[in-house]
This record gives sequence, C-alpha cells and structure tokens, in this order.
Amino acid sequence: MARNRLVIIGNGMAPGRVLDHLFERAPGAYDVTIFNAEPRVNYDRIMLSPVLSGEKAFEDIIIHDDAWYEQNGVTLHRGKRVTEIDRQRKTVTAADGTQAEYDKLLIATGSTPFIIPVPGHDLDGVLGYRDLDDVEKMLAAAEQGGRAVVIGGGLLGLEAAVGLKKRGMDVTVLHLAPTLMERQLDEPAGHLLQAAIERRGIEVLTKANTKEILGTERVEGVRLDNGRVIEADLVCMAAGIRPSTELAKDAGLEIGRGIVVGDDLRTSDPDIFAVGECVEHRGICYGLVAPLYEMAKVIAAQLCEDCEAEYLGSEVSTKLKVTGVDLFSAGDFQTGEGREEVVFRDAAKGIYKRLVLEGDRIVGAVFYGDTKDSAWFFQHIKDRTDVSEYRDTLIFGPAFAGSGAPDPMAAVAALPGDAEICGCNGVCKSKIEGAITGEGLTTIDEVRAHTKASASCGSCTGLVEQLLALTLGDEFDPDAVKPVCGCTDLSHDEVRRLIVAGELKSIPSVMQQLEWKTSCGCAKCRPAINYYLVCAWPGEYVDDGQSRFINERVHANIQKDGTYSVVPRMWGGMTSPSELRAIADVADKFAIPTVKVTGGQRIDLLGVQKEDLPAVWADLNAAGLVSGHAYAKGLRTVKTCVGTDWCRFGTQDSTGLGVKLERFLWGSWAPHKVKLAVSGCPRNCAEATCKDIGVVCVDSGYEIHYAGAAGMHVKGTELLCTVPTEKDAIQYIGALMQMYREQGWYLDRIYKWAAKVGTDYVRDTLDDPAERQAYYDRFVYSQQFMQDDPWAARVAGKDAHEFEPITISRELEAV
Repeated sequence: MARNRLVIIGNGMAPGRVLDHLFERAPGAYDVTIFNAEPRVNYDRIMLSPVLSGEKAFEDIIIHDDAWYEQNGVTLHRGKRVTEIDRQRKTVTAADGTQAEYDKLLIATGSTPFIIPVPGHDLDGVLGYRDLDDVEKMLAAAEQGGRAVVIGGGLLGLEAAVGLKKRGMDVTVLHLAPTLMERQLDEPAGHLLQAAIERRGIEVLTKANTKEILGTERVEGVRLDNGRVIEADLVCMAAGIRPSTELAKDAGLEIGRGIVVGDDLRTSDPDIFAVGECVEHRGICYGLVAPLYEMAKVIAAQLCEDCEAEYLGSEVSTKLKVTGVDLFSAGDFQTGEGREEVVFRDAAKGIYKRLVLEGDRIVGAVFYGDTKDSAWFFQHIKDRTDVSEYRDTLIFGPAFAGSGAPDPMAAVAALPGDAEICGCNGVCKSKIEGAITGEGLTTIDEVRAHTKASASCGSCTGLVEQLLALTLGDEFDPDAVKPVCGCTDLSHDEVRRLIVAGELKSIPSVMQQLEWKTSCGCAKCRPAINYYLVCAWPGEYVDDGQSRFINERVHANIQKDGTYSVVPRMWGGMTSPSELRAIADVADKFAIPTVKVTGGQRIDLLGVQKEDLPAVWADLNAAGLVSGHAYAKGLRTVKTCVGTDWCRFGTQDSTGLGVKLERFLWGSWAPHKVKLAVSGCPRNCAEATCKDIGVVCVDSGYEIHYAGAAGMHVKGTELLCTVPTEKDAIQYIGALMQMYREQGWYLDRIYKWAAKVGTDYVRDTLDDPAERQAYYDRFVYSQQFMQDDPWAARVAGKDAHEFEPITISRELEAV
C-alpha cells in the first residue's frame, strides 16, 4: 500500500520538530520530501549568535545531520527554493523545475529580516541577520576588522553586536526606542541591559533614528537624523522580521500578517498546514521558538489523524543569549487598573526583579541579574496559579513559598557583631551599635556623621535604620525621615546626596542604585528625581521631558477650559512699542480673547488654542520676544519700579538692576517658581519684601531680602544682607539662587527651604566670601546650559510630543 506523501517547504527548527514527533508517533506513515532554500541540513537557528561570537561552530548547532535524513527516508532538496504551489494538482515546483506531488503539504517558510528602506540600504556591506549565510558574511567582514553599526537594539541586534565585538570589530548599536528590548523589558531592566552592553565596549545610542546609509558602492557610514555620522564598514539590520507569505499568497491561501491558520494549524486549504514564523494564529505571529515547538506537536498529531489536537496559543518568555547577561521576561508586564507590582532591587549585585499581579495571579515578570527562578515564575504565569498563600514572599522565589513573611528585624538581630553593614566604608554592626549607645545617636544622619555607615552609596541605609530601631526600641522615631513618596524610604535630602555621591546620572540608575520599590516611580518622585539630576549634572544629564508636569511640557499654562495662556518675557517689566504691536498682532491673528497685565508686570495672552501655540510662539519670536517661563519651576518675573530714571524718591537704578538680574537668572530650573522684585527706595513700590528674592535700594546700596511669599501663604521677607554695589548684589543673589537650587526639596518655595535649614545658616554661609563665590560660580556654570528659549526650540521641532501625558510605565507591544 502506497504511503501518503508529505511535502515540506522549509527546513527550519519548526518543521524539523514536526518530523521528530511524527516519526516517533507514526514511523513510516509518510513519504517525506523537504525543499530547503538553504544548501544545508537542519540546524538550530537560535544558536547562530554563539557561532557569530566564536563560542560554537556550525557543526555544534546541527539538529538533523545527513544520517538522520537517510535513516528516516527523507528526501532533502538542498538549495532549492519553491516558487509555486499548485493546489489543484497538489504539486510544488522549485525554481530549478524540481517538482513533487503531495497529499499533505506543510509550509514553513519562516520570516525575512525587515530592511529599513532608507537611502543606501542596498549598498554592499548592508546585511540582515537571519541565517547562516548572514553569519558567514558578517564573519568575512569581521576578518578585516573596522567598524560595525547594528541597527536595532532588540534580541537579535544585541546578540549580533556582542558577536561582532568578540570578533574584533568596534560596534555601535542604534536603537529607535528610549530603552533596549522595549518589547520584552521594562525601563529599569532596559537600563541595566544597556549598561551591561556598554561595559563590553559597545557604544549604544537610543532614540537614534537612521536617516541614510552612506557610501558609493560599499557602505561607509550611517547618518542619523540629528546629523551625526558614524563610520561603518558593516551595517547589520536587525530591526525586526516579517512572515514570509508570498508563496502562500500566490497559491490563494488566506493571508493576514502571516499565513492564517486555525487551532488545527490548517490553512484555508485543509490539506495544507503551516508552522513557524510564517504563521498567524488568532491574530498573533510568533517569533520565538517555544510557540513554534508547541505548534509542531499539534501538526504531527493532526498528520496522524488525531483531530482532537489543538493549538490554543502560547505564553512566551525571553532570554538573551549573551554570556554574562542574565535576563528574563514573560507575560504582560504593563501597569494598569487592577494590577499591582512587586519590585525587588539589589543595587550591590545589580539585580532587578519585578512581578505584575492581577488579583492573586502573576500576569507578567521581568528579571535582570538573577533568573534562576524564572522557570518557576513562568509556570505560574502559564498556569495562572493562585499565589495568595505566599504572596508576601513571592518575589523571593520557590525557596520561600509558603514559609511566611520574612522578619527583617529578626534577620538583622541575628547578625554577629562583626557583620559588615556598610561595605563602602567597612563599618560593622557592633561599631554602629556602639556609636548609637555611646554617643546617644537617634537619627540616621547622626549615625552617618559618626561612623560613615551609609555615607557613600547609601544602599545600606535600610540596615542602619533597622539597627537604630533595634538599639533604641520605642525611642526610635521612623517618621523622623520623611520619604520622597511611597516608592522609596529615602528622604529628598538622601536622594540628592546619593545622586552626587554615587554619580548617578539617569532616572533608571537612581531607581536601581537606591533600590526603588516600584519599577518606574510615580508622578511624585519622578519629577523630583529629574530636577535633582538636572541640578547635580548640568551639561551632562539630559532633561526627561516626560518627567515634567503638563505646563512645563507645553511651555504654557493650561486654563480651566483647556486653552492655554502665553506670557512673553519682558525684561524687568520693560517693553517697547514694537513689542506691544507684535503682541497685539498675535492677539488679532489668532483671535485670542483676553489680553491682561499680570501682577508681575507682564502681558498675558489668555485663551490660546493648543494647536495655535507653536505659531503664536513663532510670531512672538520673530518680534524678539522669548518665553516668559510663566509656567516654570524657575525664575518667573523680576518686577521693578522706575527708580532714579523717573522717580524723585529713587535712590538707585532699580529698573536697570532688575533687567540685569532677569537676564542673569532666566532659564534656571529651581525646586519651585521664583519671583523677584527690585524697589528703588524704601517706599517699596515693586513690593520687593513679599517676594522669593527682593532688592530694596537704599542710599548706601542694596538691601537683599529673601524667603517672602504672597500666595496662599503670606510672609514678609528675611533680610539677608546690605551690599554697596550692583555687582555685589548680583553675586549674592546668584549664590543664594544656587544654594536654594542645591538644597531645596522639589516643590518647596524658598521660604520653606529657609525654614528647614534656618535663616542664620543661609546668612552665615553666604557671608563667607569663599562659600559665596563657590555657589555663584556653580550657578554661572549651570546657566550656560539653561538659557535656551523653549519656544524657539519647539518651533524648530524639538519635543513635538509634549502633549503626551506623563509616562510612568512604558507602553509595550505584545509580541
């Protein structure tokens, strides 16, 4: 009796696994013929990266060797690409005319790399990364040395980058998204991965958009849309894959994103199956091997007439095949209503773990640095296991499941006296306990001052606090330290100090090193961290616009009806007929309903439509007017009186000083808004003594006041000093501003900061010429990076996304 004829188009891992199951279940049931476009046997494609890096040879990754095909009676047509499926005659035909008849056909055409259609994409030296041919081309290029650019910071791109680096090339990875592997990892894990890749000597550029590939006949470089040119001898495109569906489409099969199959994995033709990356099942195309193997088992059963066999979809997990990088992700790890997250960080060991729970079940997991329990968690996701009984210890893995909540205080109490608490400064438990009792210490700051424990990286702060609690008992007041928010136990002062001490220069690094309890922070801590980084690292840290509030993102104040107010800057409250005409023209042109003079001597255009903002700014810029920062945590206005120019009581040029101060201070970002005023005489027409900073001109010089308020809280200013010259006044005010910037908590006005640190402390510090000069110099240095008009930048196209809501967790696409 003649056997059924099974023809397979493609010889990848998925059809190979189909045959393994088929031969095991029904040996001899089919005459099998395989058409393989590649001139070789079946091999493990996911191990191409170790081949590229030199960790394995091709022979090490072969799945089915020649003997296997012979042993199972399989006819393998190597290097023969099928070009036609005739469904009526049930035949397939290869490009060279080789033809085979089938009773059942299995399409396993896989996928093709997506080549970004930028100019130069077809130059010699631009490669995809999909099969052994691609690897061999990269190895040939790597033998010449030089520089490689990998476009795409996903799984394949990073593996290619590491492989090429190990082969001796200088490598740059270009990735369009803000973080690497954004589909598989959340922001913190992506940040840790980038740091690990960079430690291997690979340059990583995120938010990097390739504009063109340079060269005449062969690739010579890559130009980004920001104008930067990166030299390149090789460009590897690893920007995604597309299911290979052309052959199935030409045969008249139903096509979506891939070849559409049902739960029995049959296509729209019941005699034709499809498996692997070319398949679309329930709207999903899979690119990982685990789902493909699950499909293979079902197809083998169907081929054996097991009609009950069904494929119902797969949960997927991801691991990176780079030696020394341990990461794992699975499930859906987006935040949302009804979901909670459990986060564990160990800064010293570089570990980050995050579980996302919905009810009492894990729906997503991201691990970096420690993935040994990943299989246990993945099984929980797939099984939708109820974890309510060991929820408190869940993050610690199976070893703690069901063991009850850990008692951290008991663990600290059990430590021996010589146990090291602070590794940075070599401070042991007994030394801290001795200092607490011997010196009568009651706060973390006092312990730090006496022992240096937690004075460096700060990761042991929690342990030190527990020792305080153990030693002092009820006398310890844990509320003495007010944390920034529920995402951390650290105070604003601690966070600021540790950012500097640890040289932390990004939000993800702050959260990882300071062991944040949440994955991406919240709307309270994230803007604060962003400000502290801007203040600590001028010129180095790049402001995260998505960590600012709406008014600062759109450079205008939103009104109750959804329109915006626009306030151009008028230096010292001075304006001119041409500026006023420009403002009037803008008001007419854009039908702005209200034009009002503010209490800070500025003109407010109220009722501007959101879509008109860039055009309004462009017209105002054309007239020489820049943003008045009426929305900013920074200098708003400097109000002045007319001073000696016009007033018969004026003692100094208050208007001139106000203009100088505004031109000196504008653009500086502060913990909160800052309003100034300069009055020309003690009659104080500019109301300087209720401002954040005020100057009252007197016959002998200039009185400098600060810490006033005239909003919900009304408070007169404190006198800081009296100085004889304008130059002295500007130096004092610059130094005062910087002192407030460096010490104030985010969203604290100057008067609140002064109340916390003490007015005597502020006065004594700034009375010291060396201290004053140091603060002044740091302010001047910072200002060189701050005084760019945001309106002009926005008109030029920067931050066109500013109307997006504040981003706490990344939108991630499902695979």
